[in-house]
Amino acid sequence: MRKEINWKKELLESGRFNDQFSKGLLENGAKNFMQGIYLGYMYSRWRNIRGLDKDDPVKNKGQMQSSFKDFEKKNQMKT
Repeated sequence: MRKEINWKKELLESGRFNDQFSKGLLENGAKNFMQGIYLGYMYSRWRNIRGLDKDDPVKNKGQMQSSFKDFEKKNQMKT
């Protein structure tokens, strides 16, 4: 079972985002779209600092890709 972590409280206590704007966002939440984007940026930085981004699934390395030449061959056979 995973332990719930209050990332906003942790960032406030760490002092990494110590300016007044960031502090207000963490305490009160976002009021518009751009503030929401900045809050998401702070969350992704927090995940990166904590090392939680390493748990994300492995990105697709191209095992399902085909070349454009293969695509053209398949389309020419249909016509």
